[in-house]
Amino acid sequence: MMMISSLRLSFPRFVVSSPNSRFFLASSAVRHITYDGTPTSLASHSKRNLGDSLSLDIDTVPLEFDKHSPPEDKFHPKPKNQPIVFLHGLFGNKLNNRAVSKQLARLLNRDVYCLDLRNHGDSPHINRHDYPALAADVEQFCITKKLEKPILIGHSMGAKTAMACVLRRPKAFSALISVDNAPIDNTGGSTGFSKFGFYVRELMKITKQTNPVVKNLKDVDQILSTVEDKLPVRQFLASNLKRVSSPKEGEPIFYSKVPLDIIGRNLDNISDFPFDSEVVRWSGPALFIRGEYSPYVADDVLDKVGRFFPRFETRDVKAAHWLISENPKAFVEVVVDWIQRIDEEHLANNSGTNIIGH
Repeated sequence: MMMISSLRLSFPRFVVSSPNSRFFLASSAVRHITYDGTPTSLASHSKRNLGDSLSLDIDTVPLEFDKHSPPEDKFHPKPKNQPIVFLHGLFGNKLNNRAVSKQLARLLNRDVYCLDLRNHGDSPHINRHDYPALAADVEQFCITKKLEKPILIGHSMGAKTAMACVLRRPKAFSALISVDNAPIDNTGGSTGFSKFGFYVRELMKITKQTNPVVKNLKDVDQILSTVEDKLPVRQFLASNLKRVSSPKEGEPIFYSKVPLDIIGRNLDNISDFPFDSEVVRWSGPALFIRGEYSPYVADDVLDKVGRFFPRFETRDVKAAHWLISENPKAFVEVVVDWIQRIDEEHLANNSGTNIIGH
């Protein structure tokens, strides 16, 4: 068993919690941080300088999804806990988190919905691709499916989408789990997000190049290796490519399920976070899971996290940015532990009801 390591910060607005046996996890060293900021949502305040970021009239698309439910029998009654809505990252889809979602459904006795966000997987393609629109799709999905105060979990682009959801509709969701992303603009920073532009360029080359034609996955991997040295990441990117059923001689053999032209035009929107913590803030429980070897949520951005999410906590797991696939066991342990604690706290505070959040 590994004990939790605490993180000491140089600025006074953060408080480091003392280790507690509840946070002793078998496969991850966890740093536990809480923030003592203003516990009041500002979502109803002025909407200046945010464009339509807080608008509830954004055009949406219906999202494809997979639903994972816990076993149901006389020993496991139909779950009454808030469902989880799981959002993938850029170039991902609803299948990426299938294995961990099945575990979460069983261990937490609740339904888990894995969504395909717009322009990904089997969901529709549409020119607009920014966080207000991504969030609006998710919000409409929850309304259509009549999901009552679900817990949002999102990785990378999905994490920012989840953050946007709770900022836009603060009473619609009960908890936020952001996986390796922060409410900041990643453009030109040290996170490595700029590599996604190279990914788009090389994927477009694969789907358009005719001299010579890219013939097989070995050729695909060779092209992607010019911009990405990690094989698992190259395989993840290549999973978006499909073979043309009956290609004509001299024409490309592969096409992309992700609309590369749309994604390429919107990379600045994907790296951005178009909200202002002086205008909008969410006071519900928020967990930020960081990859210990990832630069996406560095210590020096935690103050910005706290300005948007005053009740945030962090946990670190031994992984890089793709931490769910790199260390799924630690990820599941952290999520299960945190949600169970939040449930217990609100059961105690709300006379036996199981409503978490505000």
